[in-house]
Amino acid sequence: MKGPGSKQRLIGYARVSTDEQATEAQEIELRAAGCETIVVEHGSGASRARPALARLVNTITAGEVLVVARLDRLARSVSHLLDVIEDLSAKGAHFRSLRDPIDTSTPQGMFSLQVLGAVAQLERALISERTKAGIAAARKKGKLPGNPGVRARRPEAMAKIAAARQAAYSASVHATMNDWLPTVRRMRPDHPWDDVVRVLNQKGARWTEARLRRAVRWLVKEHLADTALLNKSPPRLPEDRLMTLVAGIAASNPDHSMRDIAIQLERLHERTPRGSSKWSPSSVKNLLDRAQRAGLLVRESSTTT
Repeated sequence: MKGPGSKQRLIGYARVSTDEQATEAQEIELRAAGCETIVVEHGSGASRARPALARLVNTITAGEVLVVARLDRLARSVSHLLDVIEDLSAKGAHFRSLRDPIDTSTPQGMFSLQVLGAVAQLERALISERTKAGIAAARKKGKLPGNPGVRARRPEAMAKIAAARQAAYSASVHATMNDWLPTVRRMRPDHPWDDVVRVLNQKGARWTEARLRRAVRWLVKEHLADTALLNKSPPRLPEDRLMTLVAGIAASNPDHSMRDIAIQLERLHERTPRGSSKWSPSSVKNLLDRAQRAGLLVRESSTTT
């Protein structure tokens, strides 16, 4: 939290639809508002795939404020806007639009945001109602719902569908990357993919190796993750694999006691170095001590059993 009288760091975000358009007008407005740093992006307003915005939201810290000249520079819809603001709020950051009454650091701005949330809910309900009515009317006239170009598999229609799917996938990966990418960065490439998946899934996720690899490859392609994450993991002896797995679990949640880690290993159906299905805190400690000596983990001495 910022102390009384402290100045919030303002980070501007300026976007135009094409490379031919210029962001100078937005940048002038943002700098006049006090933004020392401005992130510029060229991308269609109809797409949620905004790599520069994703990197900004990923790196922004508590107390900082993301500032735009107006709302349409940030989001393509009310729901998209609310998703971005929710990601910022989760990190303790704020959002401000210079030409709109939205400033999440003030009570008035939060009220306006609540109104927008109600509008978004109504908008979704109206779209659903209109869609159902349109389909019913088309069927009465003997017409099939959907895109005729897609039904005929015309190349231009299929290309648009593929682009839309890619944009939706990109938005999904960007929206969730803060939940799983830190664990991937800690464990890869030292750990094989199946170990990473099991560590993620024991927290309630539903990853498969194929889905996780695809998501990481996508982030590497967009320069949001290091290519080293995709390197092949080195072959390890069974005990070495257990050592790195235990180190990964401990690093993913430093508050875990050795007993907590033992319970997780049993849930993962891992056997001890001696082949037992039951883990003791002392067995975990032996592996953690080895991981420390190998430089894989720095663990505080106050860890309880």
